Amino acid sequence: MSTENSYERNASQAVMAQMIFWSRWLQAPLYLGLIVAQGVYVFLFMKELTHLVADANTFTENQIMLIVLGLIDVVMIANLLIMVIIGGYETFVSRLNLKEHPDQPQWLSHVNATTMKIKLAMALIGISSIHLLKTFINADQMDEKTIYWQVAIHLTFVVSAIAMAVTDYIMNKSIAVAHGKEH
Repeated sequence: MSTENSYERNASQAVMAQMIFWSRWLQAPLYLGLIVAQGVYVFLFMKELTHLVADANTFTENQIMLIVLGLIDVVMIANLLIMVIIGGYETFVSRLNLKEHPDQPQWLSHVNATTMKIKLAMALIGISSIHLLKTFINADQMDEKTIYWQVAIHLTFVVSAIAMAVTDYIMNKSIAVAHGKEH
């Protein structure tokens, strides 16, 4: 191969590599969209909270509990959104360069794709738990088949999270052994 062909190939590979690296910015609009979704959840939360406070004297204790669990559910979904927005942007798009900002979330200092997956799985389990609790509080008004499906889906989330954690543990242990850090 001539040096001119080699140079052209290297130049085209460099351009392609730059385009592939730049393509990570295509995710930025997705994170901006999730910020808009976060705003919708804030609106939903405030609407439900106003409804709870304004009509509190008309609700039974179970109804209040269901509304409060709904509020907790919205907060947990909002937390999930924050983890995905901040963690995903930091992991896949670009550093946030917070320079020891006093409000920097503690988990952000050690975020990577694996920790994100486990944190997301735990958040999904939490959200699923809230839905399951709402179902059990309201069980007398729920179809038995629906309750079974919700339990099955919740258990699937739990088993998936355990499988991811075990896989992460095995991978980290293998890496440590490969680098001679474990005896």
